[in-house]
Amino acid sequence: MDSSQLLGITTLLYLASTILYMALLIFKNKSIGKVAIAVTVVGFLIQTAGIGLRWYESYQLGVGHAPLTNMYESLVFFAWATILLYIYMEYKFRTQVIGAFATPFAFVAMAYGSLSAKISQDIKPLIPALQSNWLIAHVITCFIGYGAFAIAGGLGMMYLLKKSAIRKNLSDQTLTGSLPDLKVIDDVTHKTIVFGFLWLTAGIITGAVWANEAWGTYWSWDPKETWSLITWFIYASTLHARFTRGWQGSRIAWLAILGFIAVFFTYFGVNFWLSGLHSYGSS
Repeated sequence: MDSSQLLGITTLLYLASTILYMALLIFKNKSIGKVAIAVTVVGFLIQTAGIGLRWYESYQLGVGHAPLTNMYESLVFFAWATILLYIYMEYKFRTQVIGAFATPFAFVAMAYGSLSAKISQDIKPLIPALQSNWLIAHVITCFIGYGAFAIAGGLGMMYLLKKSAIRKNLSDQTLTGSLPDLKVIDDVTHKTIVFGFLWLTAGIITGAVWANEAWGTYWSWDPKETWSLITWFIYASTLHARFTRGWQGSRIAWLAILGFIAVFFTYFGVNFWLSGLHSYGSS
């Protein structure tokens, strides 16, 4: 069995976990939640093995490098980081229904990476710009941040749905009745944004050091760099507004969603629609 087969199994398991969490949201049955987290953990472990095996396969092909160098591998790692953070959040906050707003991101990333004709799954030699010890540090820090922001965006949607149902006096009659209290969602959203912001900041710093090593400049206003900075400012402004003006609730929920849209464009839009020093990410 090779890494592609393991990652294919992972995709199916994340689809199953997504369906199970949706069922938990609908039927509010704790037993479904237990099965959902079990399937999610199994999928995560198989994915971890798949990533490790792909790394080993790259050495067998004589091009040994960490599996973090192209769009396919980054999608796999994004899904891995998202699920890792979700598993921790479920353990920390004991709120299983968050899975309905977190696992779909991982499934869509894995499915898109596996099925899109635009994305190559081949293991290829590193281009010169990627041949650096900063590769692992930069990619890991950025994508842990991206995973946190994906979950924060899902939590933002959860908050807005819950608040809308409460406003219409329908919270006990709709799917939102199984969601946590608004204060809980708001608090978890804030903590997730703080966590993601710290990792994104580290990702930008390691990227700047790497850029200086590869291209002789810490910052070149490349489209990827520019949109990373825009994304950073969105989350920095969100945290600033919370700490200094006491923003919470719907405002933070909308900013969490806006921030993830910026992350999405930084990740996909720049790679596929804008040309620059980071355009190799789409290959």
